[in-house]
Amino acid sequence: MRFALAPEQRDFADSLRKMCDAAGTPAIIRAWGRGDHRSGRGLIRQLAGAGTLGLIVDEDHGGMGAEAVDLVVACVELGRAAVPGPLVETAAAIPALLQALPDAGPAKRWLGAFAEGAALGTIAPSSTNAVALDADTAEVILAVEGDRLYTARRTGPVRSVDAARRLFTIAADELVAEGDVVRDAAAAAFDAGALAVSAQLLGAGRALLDISVAYVKQRHQFGKPIGQYQAIKHHLANALIGLEMAQPLVYGAALSTDAAKADHALAATRSRDVSAAKIACAEAAYRTARTALQVHGAIGYTAECDLSLWLTKVTALQSAWGTADFHRARVAAALRDTDESEAA
Repeated sequence: MRFALAPEQRDFADSLRKMCDAAGTPAIIRAWGRGDHRSGRGLIRQLAGAGTLGLIVDEDHGGMGAEAVDLVVACVELGRAAVPGPLVETAAAIPALLQALPDAGPAKRWLGAFAEGAALGTIAPSSTNAVALDADTAEVILAVEGDRLYTARRTGPVRSVDAARRLFTIAADELVAEGDVVRDAAAAAFDAGALAVSAQLLGAGRALLDISVAYVKQRHQFGKPIGQYQAIKHHLANALIGLEMAQPLVYGAALSTDAAKADHALAATRSRDVSAAKIACAEAAYRTARTALQVHGAIGYTAECDLSLWLTKVTALQSAWGTADFHRARVAAALRDTDESEAA
């Protein structure tokens, strides 16, 4: 059986890429890091107009009602362009959270504005790490504490390795929902966030590889482009292999996410597959980042070089929505549970 994106999905990816290229994301990223969100919000509204922020939002709430694969397609392009802002939270985590609640009130209250790009939302990945992305520009801040969901307020900044990822501590405010259903919804939201970040890492890795290949073709040493040297070719080829091997894991996790939405008994499979995708994408993107820095030399370290925007993005996203140790532990636990069930 052959698995491939539909022509419509490929066309959607192409349109997002052209939109981001036309906007000139390096300047937007730098402005966002300084706290100037005007150009970034403008691009986000354009992306929302193309349906990006409402992909997994149900049609009843003003969204597209699409599948998780479509979300991955979009997030790969957002990562490729390193678009700043709480896009994972607005387009993936919060919709998954609110639509898993039996009370449709919170979803109706916020998701329509998200899908239109009129508002952004953010949420802390977990109650043990109550740090939310871009809480200074998001109109909706949510927090989960155990079996309770709250609106929240920002309390203070947290330094990030990526200046364009503006992190803030948050504190609970108004109670929105409570009960065991909040725990289940929060688990679905976490997996949606981790899946979207995995796709962003894959896209960022692709961008780093493309930038590096273009650079080694035009930089000369000893009278010829450095890309003609076998050592350079091998490093770039290894980076490409890592990205190619990670890609099917992301799309496989997206299929598991859709399956778990239809059958809640598959939630453990969803979490396992999402963790596997996050591990593979983080490792592949980081390896590509190291290779990109190697072939660029000292110039790659400088803030003036656009390469640095992707280097810091990948470094930050490695631990966003779960560290490598966390996700490896989830995969190992899932494998143990499978062995025990088969033995029984």
